[in-house]
Amino acid sequence: MTKITKEAALLYHSQGKPGKIEVVPTKPYQTQRDLSLAYSPGVAEPCLEIQKNPDTAYDYTDKGNLVAVISNGTAVLGLGDIGAISGKPVMEGKGLLFKIYAGIDVFDIEVNEKDPDKFIEAVKAIAPTFGGINLEDIKAPECFKIEQRLKEELDIPVMHDDQHGTAIISSAGLLNALEVAGKKIEEVKIVVNGAGASAVSCTKLYVALGARLENIVMLDSKGVISKDRTDLNEQKRYFATDRTDIHTLAEAIKGADVFLGLSRGNVLSQDMVRSMASHPIVFALANPTPEISYEDAMASRPDVLMSTGRSDYPNQINNVIGFPYIFRGALDTRATAINEEMKLAAVHAIADLAKKPVPDVVNEAYHVNNLTFGPEYFIPKPVDPRLITEVSMAVAKAAMESGVARKQITDWDEYKNHLRELMGQENKLTRQLYETARCNPQRVVFAEGIHPNMLKAAVEAKAEGICHPILLGNEERIEKLAKELDLSLEGIEIVNLRHDRESERRERYARILCEKRAREGANFQEANDKMFERNYFGMMMVETGEADAFVTGLYTKYSNTIKVAKEVIGIQPEYKHFGTMHILNSKKGTYFIADTLINRHPDTDTLIDIAKLSAKAVRFFNQEPVMAMLSYSNFGSDAEGSPAKVHEAINQLHQEYPNLAIDGEMQVKFALNNVLRDEKYPFTRLKGKEVNTLVFPNLSSANATYQLIQSMSETEVIGPIQMGLNKPIHFTDIESSVRDIVNITAIACIDAIVDKKKKKAQ
Repeated sequence: MTKITKEAALLYHSQGKPGKIEVVPTKPYQTQRDLSLAYSPGVAEPCLEIQKNPDTAYDYTDKGNLVAVISNGTAVLGLGDIGAISGKPVMEGKGLLFKIYAGIDVFDIEVNEKDPDKFIEAVKAIAPTFGGINLEDIKAPECFKIEQRLKEELDIPVMHDDQHGTAIISSAGLLNALEVAGKKIEEVKIVVNGAGASAVSCTKLYVALGARLENIVMLDSKGVISKDRTDLNEQKRYFATDRTDIHTLAEAIKGADVFLGLSRGNVLSQDMVRSMASHPIVFALANPTPEISYEDAMASRPDVLMSTGRSDYPNQINNVIGFPYIFRGALDTRATAINEEMKLAAVHAIADLAKKPVPDVVNEAYHVNNLTFGPEYFIPKPVDPRLITEVSMAVAKAAMESGVARKQITDWDEYKNHLRELMGQENKLTRQLYETARCNPQRVVFAEGIHPNMLKAAVEAKAEGICHPILLGNEERIEKLAKELDLSLEGIEIVNLRHDRESERRERYARILCEKRAREGANFQEANDKMFERNYFGMMMVETGEADAFVTGLYTKYSNTIKVAKEVIGIQPEYKHFGTMHILNSKKGTYFIADTLINRHPDTDTLIDIAKLSAKAVRFFNQEPVMAMLSYSNFGSDAEGSPAKVHEAINQLHQEYPNLAIDGEMQVKFALNNVLRDEKYPFTRLKGKEVNTLVFPNLSSANATYQLIQSMSETEVIGPIQMGLNKPIHFTDIESSVRDIVNITAIACIDAIVDKKKKKAQ
């Protein structure tokens, strides 16, 4: 797991605008009329409508998409009672997760009140503002009373996520782990170490799913919770056991089928795990140090089924798998509560999702990601894009069926599409890229190791777990720069291609290149001289299999890099040209545009190759291409210049690829407005379809377009993405940010994974 330093954490929260969330207007505000509608006098009208019917607040305000994350700071993470204001970074973080995973707006509210009754009154007083309330980091046993009272006295969903979030995710994991182990929940013996809010809620939900109280043993800091103890609160008494022969964890766990840990690190020994029943299930959820490490648990016996709360091991029990989507379903039905039926629906939806084929940006088409239901995958990954549809829909249905929904959903297909489109594609796509790359990190050569952005990107890519970086450059200069930037080079290889110790490799590469280009005027001395250049040397590392992918471009002119790529790597045999694509992730959706870098003035044949490569690339990202070839004219209205070339390219593509959704030439406004296009040009092959891929008539228009959009909007741009070379060689440019380079690195890794899969299949 990547070590997070104090300095890095403080910088993350303080740099730029302090904090992690902000309020963003959702209505026009540029004109005087806009402002008059937004505030006085126009705002009076919705106020009067809400006065007549309070439910219309859902129609005229953000109430139906607004959740309060409320805490008094008495149980913040593992830090304990640090105070309300000290917990604000956590509450902001929870707001960020609500937004990025489910599109839910959040106000974080820190209430400086420890008295449960006064805290309850404060929350009740502000409740009309919100569509739901997420209680957070409130210590037990007060949290039980607070949640219960608020649920009884408010008509909006209230959930203490510390209790129920972990309960829901771990319950889904337990159901699936039991299935893998071939056991039944009503028969297994369960040991719970910890008796706080999370442990109590988890265990109660296990009982609701069929676990028997007589088969459960719970322990707190004083040992086994038994009926002969006199120091138990109401929650603990519910789980008190009749057994008098056990007092310690070591005694309780003998022969147990399931261990649930919500306590502290390193309290479960390997001997204890060995004493459990066959195929034991160990959920060690103390964070950041589990009750037993993943390595120790797996080493203790080969049949253990293991979960932790950490992201660097399989089967992470992470609350973000649940709470955003539970509230999403509750808000969308305007539910008056989050009840047991809704929680159980979430459990089963999450459990069922883990049994379905796992999607990622390339999984469906290329079968890159090999996650399948079993010992190392029985809980969905937090980045699974299907969670928002599967869990939210299940919760919404349960809200309706249990009678707490005030709004009925009748068209479930439409609702599913709404959920998919809610966040746009920007974050989902990037998360999917990283998650896929992490599954099989590749050896990536970074050409300009001495460039600050590339050095930072290599370190970040290593920290993200998406690749094994190899930096080209002078090791002393790189180490000096890393020290200046306060970067750790641990685990990163540095290759000084000009050092004497690399002479044998340079000569070997030169011979290989010379033999490859023997009929093209190549000679050994010239090839050997070229190996002192980073692009030649780095690409030869990939060509020879000594690295898997290459990222370059911060110092080198594109024209030179393109020349080297053609010479060393070559173009895929089914094409005569190669190109690049940029991905634009906007709130309207994801768009692919080409060619943004390589072909300055493409002729008809080049445009055809670019279109074919673009279709292939879009499928690489697990989408079906719907393509418009652009120009300043529409469908033959100008018979000269670039429109004529595009027009001819379309004619040939239509003949050779009758099933490809592509048409043109057309102007951008007709490409992106299918209603306008279909009305004026009903004959188009794109009728009824929304275009996601734009092929430009020349490099200038494509390059200028993506840069203009990037500069004038919040659209995330990923690229350039290489299309058509024989090996994973990817380009950046002089303006590339660290994040740009890391994104390209993730794509380069996936490209390398796919390349290996293809070769293995041949």
